[in-house]
Amino acid sequence: MKKGIKPITWTIAGSDSGGGAGIQADLKTMNALGAMGCSVITALTAQNTLGITDVEFPSQSMIAAQLSALTADLPPAAVKIGMLGSAATIETVVRHLAAMKAYTVFDPVMVSTSGHALFKPRAIDALIAQLLPIVSLLTPNIAEAEALLGRVISSDPEVEAAAADLIKLGVKSVLIKGGHRKGALCSDFWTDGARKAWLSSRRQAVKHTHGTGCTLSAAIAACCALGYEELDAVVLAKAYVNQGLRKGSDIGKGRGPLAHEGWPDSPDDLPQIDGPAEAPAFADCGDEPLGFYPIVDRAAWLEKLLPAGVRTIQLRVKDLRGAELESQVRAAVDCARRFDARLFINDHWELALRCKAYGVHLGQEDLPGADLSALSKAGIRLGVSVRTYSEAARAKAVRPSCTAIGAIFATGSKDIDYKPVGVEEFSRLRRLIAGPVVAIGGITLERAPELAAAGADGVAVISDVVSAPDPLERARNWLEFWKERSPKPKAQSPKSKVSVH
Repeated sequence: MKKGIKPITWTIAGSDSGGGAGIQADLKTMNALGAMGCSVITALTAQNTLGITDVEFPSQSMIAAQLSALTADLPPAAVKIGMLGSAATIETVVRHLAAMKAYTVFDPVMVSTSGHALFKPRAIDALIAQLLPIVSLLTPNIAEAEALLGRVISSDPEVEAAAADLIKLGVKSVLIKGGHRKGALCSDFWTDGARKAWLSSRRQAVKHTHGTGCTLSAAIAACCALGYEELDAVVLAKAYVNQGLRKGSDIGKGRGPLAHEGWPDSPDDLPQIDGPAEAPAFADCGDEPLGFYPIVDRAAWLEKLLPAGVRTIQLRVKDLRGAELESQVRAAVDCARRFDARLFINDHWELALRCKAYGVHLGQEDLPGADLSALSKAGIRLGVSVRTYSEAARAKAVRPSCTAIGAIFATGSKDIDYKPVGVEEFSRLRRLIAGPVVAIGGITLERAPELAAAGADGVAVISDVVSAPDPLERARNWLEFWKERSPKPKAQSPKSKVSVH
């Protein structure tokens, strides 16, 4: 895709004269997230915030003409399918989409929230037999999943079983939405048959909820068109809906629409993936910014860098085991205590716990095997690495002391099999994370100002210091950089008393 060109995303759905759902909500969502929205109208509805009063369907020739026009000139990177209404419309849509390789999200709109039937009974057979096999992601709510499977779904295990059975019908992955269930959390279940995740957000007590399902599926399609992996797109879409609920206002006399205000930008909007609903938060890192954060492989580096004024440091040892490794950890912990510095031990959480380190830093793959409860009870701080929105959602569930995002740039210290995050994406991801955030990966002092401007509370550095001709001088330059950006202490009034200890 050329730089500056928005990816084309289709919505094949019904029109909402009230502007809150259907085609109108889809186009607002796609545009807000940076995609170019195109539409195929499959139904005309007369509706407002109070409900639907009438539905009329275009001819099959007109639906086919819309699809043909778009195919000829504006082929999609992703497609969202909503209200279809009849078996004939399903057949028309399938005929045009079957040969395409575009990512396809299907939100099986069957009945409006106000109770108006939007789906002809015989159409469900065509839907299952013809449409589901070409769908990338199916996004039913509980009632729609029940209608597709012909059974009641009333518990979490039944939701997971239902998703597995829907995949057997031919779709590649499923997101069963739980917004209509009761409870303090709105929890959705996603699976692609191999992986699975519960995505939960605190329920918002608002009336303006019209169009949430349409918006969610359109946001997933838009994010996939932008190049995000499916689970990341689902996380982003849920955050976008949460933002819309949070920022919406009561329009009309009934259920007004949620707001459409661009990329989600608050930690409150990010859902969490798995984990307990109210996990205890890890202790914070204090008021002092993380700032310059060197990562070193031997305790001897602490003896060099801490006297120079380094306040935060990480010991990352990859080539030692057993007694040699423990010796390095103990020496580093002792040195950090002498200089009252914040020392994080990379990966080796059991040693960090045994040696009573200040903190431990874990990657995503290490979180499941760590005794997080024991670390938290011991007062040990937790740093977690993330590089994607789904990883940030998993990290949110454990409520860490700080978060590291990266690799920002290509790095020589670690082989990576993914595209570096980059500064713009770092800024977007950082805004969704509560607490201090460190940028890491391929960062030099010359690149630090743009990362600080993008929201970094600190920068983790390896090669730029340890491989420098004069590591101590380079460290001093880094410290001076962060000193210039640290908030200045407030001047005390002449009458204030200062305690001397």
